[in-house]
Amino acid sequence: MKVRLLITGAAFWCASMGLAAQTVPATVKRAEASINGENIRAHVKFLSDDLLEGRGPGLRGSEIAAKYIATQFALDGLKPAGDNGTYFQQVKFVGMKVVPEKTSFAFVPEHGEAMPLTFGDDYTVMNETLTPEATVDAPIVFVGYGITAPEFGWDDYAGVDVKGKVILCIVGDPPSNDPRFFGGKTLTYYGRWTYKFEQAARKGAVGALVIHRTDLASYGWDVVKNSNTSEKTFLRDDKNPQLEAASWVQLEVARRLFAASSMNLDTEMAAAGRRGFKAVELPVRLKADITSKVRPYESPNVVGILPGANADGRDQAVMYTAHYDHLGFVPGMKGDNIYNGAADNASGCGMLLELARAWTAMGVRPPHSVIFASVTAEEQGLLGSEYLGQHPPIPAGQIALDINYDMILPIGIPEQVDVNGAQRTSFYPEVEATAKGMDLAIVPDPHPEAGDYYRSDHFSLSRVGIPAFSVGTGVLFQGHDAEWGRQVLDDYTEHDYHNFSDNYHAAWDFRGNAKLDRFGMELGWEAISAPATIQWNTGDEFEAARKASERQPR
Repeated sequence: MKVRLLITGAAFWCASMGLAAQTVPATVKRAEASINGENIRAHVKFLSDDLLEGRGPGLRGSEIAAKYIATQFALDGLKPAGDNGTYFQQVKFVGMKVVPEKTSFAFVPEHGEAMPLTFGDDYTVMNETLTPEATVDAPIVFVGYGITAPEFGWDDYAGVDVKGKVILCIVGDPPSNDPRFFGGKTLTYYGRWTYKFEQAARKGAVGALVIHRTDLASYGWDVVKNSNTSEKTFLRDDKNPQLEAASWVQLEVARRLFAASSMNLDTEMAAAGRRGFKAVELPVRLKADITSKVRPYESPNVVGILPGANADGRDQAVMYTAHYDHLGFVPGMKGDNIYNGAADNASGCGMLLELARAWTAMGVRPPHSVIFASVTAEEQGLLGSEYLGQHPPIPAGQIALDINYDMILPIGIPEQVDVNGAQRTSFYPEVEATAKGMDLAIVPDPHPEAGDYYRSDHFSLSRVGIPAFSVGTGVLFQGHDAEWGRQVLDDYTEHDYHNFSDNYHAAWDFRGNAKLDRFGMELGWEAISAPATIQWNTGDEFEAARKASERQPR
């Protein structure tokens, strides 16, 4: 149980049954109680209106959304925390869209005929160097899973130089049932395709071919195709090494590639998952000419701050994040051509705005700062939050916690909460105790092999060391059984997620969104009132980044 004491108005921490506990002042409780689902409804209804044309980054509707959010921050009395005394942190992007009819891609073996591939059906490719043209003519090196993980004694690049070459690798982690080795069944960041591309570029490769397999990726080829054949956005000023050809290939295409090298795909993939694997250069070259349409544009993160009493000293701020962008619209399409994104993520944005109102209406200056950031370009690969992590309003080492809200379907009052990632931090006992106090049962990640933790904006903050997680629901809602909740959520995923039908509905019940806002507000108070800065658990993949951020000067 929690023990709550009030000593001279300050938060006092103690331990009871192994859990940390602290007093939440009455002013905070009153502010929590003021959180109103109907206020969230009003924000969601506006942000998902056709007027905003799907809030595509760099387009008119996205600009309207950003100005609306900034206006709400100003009305609440938040201080601007963007560029030049404004709420806007402008991010420079470049949109890249492959021109299929001007792009060619072929495997050319030393002996035998070339194997031309079909864009979209056999492969996808993006030119990360952001130039209109790229030409690749280089040997292909199979590097297993394409991972360098010294903490696991694993290096797929050992003994091979891939500079100027194209690497071929498998999506996912090496197979493991041991949680101490690549997370067991839980996907680590090493298994994500983004890491594969990043590591290949760091090693000097000009291209990377990631082999798709549905069970390892946790999604089918259609997801890969749809995500990589339309315009894809990159940070214009990213200083990290980039690939000229960042590509996915179908499993059967990879099978043909290995066959042309007198090798068996299944045998090589099995060998790649065992210790002792050695990278091998195939007797095949990739010859590719990639033509892209290049569209530079800007879109802002919207950032406000409620300064804390200790903000002039060493801060220990809490940050709340939610992305406001979505997929825009399809010009010239007949009928409903707007991706309104009511659940994804006008819902999280509305919750962020109601939290900002509640914190500023509290009437008491918090012990440390509270930051509110509505970020752009999440749908383009967490790019707005990546920029925010690289350019935080205060040093990352002085941000105790990030709580993110993303796609909270308004279907009633939840009795379960998903806080995946919180268990990796020293703050988890408080999360457990707070959830229990609000009659919320914490549910485990239902699909740890899918790596969902790496797919929302909190991940960008984790990468710079900030303890971070998203708050979501489980499947159990008040007045219903778990099967009802599962069916409603599955129906949204199947029919409305990233579809034109993700629209606002007057029948939506926002009481649950308000409850999760109260949960987040109480967690935020506990974080900024803690006697010590929240840390990642010993051995966690983000622990080193946290320690590095705390060494940075103010």
